[in-house]
Amino acid sequence: MSLDSTGVASVENLTVRYGTKTILSDFSLVIPDGCTGLLGPNGAGKTTLLKTLLGFVSPAGGRGQVLGLDVATQGMLIRQKIGLMPEQDCHIPGMNAVTFVAYAGELAGMPASQAMRRAHEVLEYCGLGEARYRNVETYSTGMKQRIKLAQALVHGPKLLFLDEPTNGLDPEGRDQMLELIRDVSHGKGLSVVVSSHLLPDIERTCDSVLVLRRGELILSGPIDALRSTTGCTVDVELAERSAAFGDSITALGGTVGEIKGNRVRVAFEDGTKGFGTLVFRAAKLSGAQVRGFAPAQRSLEDVFMEAIDQ
Repeated sequence: MSLDSTGVASVENLTVRYGTKTILSDFSLVIPDGCTGLLGPNGAGKTTLLKTLLGFVSPAGGRGQVLGLDVATQGMLIRQKIGLMPEQDCHIPGMNAVTFVAYAGELAGMPASQAMRRAHEVLEYCGLGEARYRNVETYSTGMKQRIKLAQALVHGPKLLFLDEPTNGLDPEGRDQMLELIRDVSHGKGLSVVVSSHLLPDIERTCDSVLVLRRGELILSGPIDALRSTTGCTVDVELAERSAAFGDSITALGGTVGEIKGNRVRVAFEDGTKGFGTLVFRAAKLSGAQVRGFAPAQRSLEDVFMEAIDQ
């Protein structure tokens, strides 16, 4: 892999150690443009990777770049161009929301007047306009999560790192946060990296995924491509569950996969033509009623568990 033709960030042969413990060893990956999910079990190295890309951790070997800047020598410049939404709360007690967000903008190098004007804009965008003059410590969990997003956006970054952005949120707050992330990444044109252990969140917001395990990249690529199935595989919806339908599929040379209620996953050999005809022949033989069928897709959870278990 060459760092000269990469996405928004990349690392090559990266090694990171804490004392004598190696967290990432000879590690390489590319973070593409768009919205990318960073997945992996606890201890996989996700947080260490983000800290290294931000210039907070010095690599013991290898190299990396973010937006064309070297992670080993240009950490300050990288942090000025990136918005970080950390997992832990980062507010300053006694400071109201608009002052806090404006202060974050000043830390990124913005003039005070511009930072204050921009703070009002991003708080309105994040749904906190009416609460902008309240002290942040009085905010609910959902509001604290949104102000963390606001301070990450205030300086107009080109890239966002979001670490567990839906932590502690109720279903309504989670939906609101995911809509904001989706709008930022697909409506505002920012590249976003979402680090989360919640696969449905990644599936709802991201275009691509990177899966880490014990300091190694074990899976990467567009989510739609990873979820696709091989060969000719369809999900058939029946009027009611029918064991005879499965037997008929088998007799016609197909394979019956996952069965959920009245939905049956059916696979035919690669290159099989006219699978619709075979489905209806099986229905006629078994007396089952077909309501519909569509090309099958695995869930992101299926993809993740398969990668982790390998």
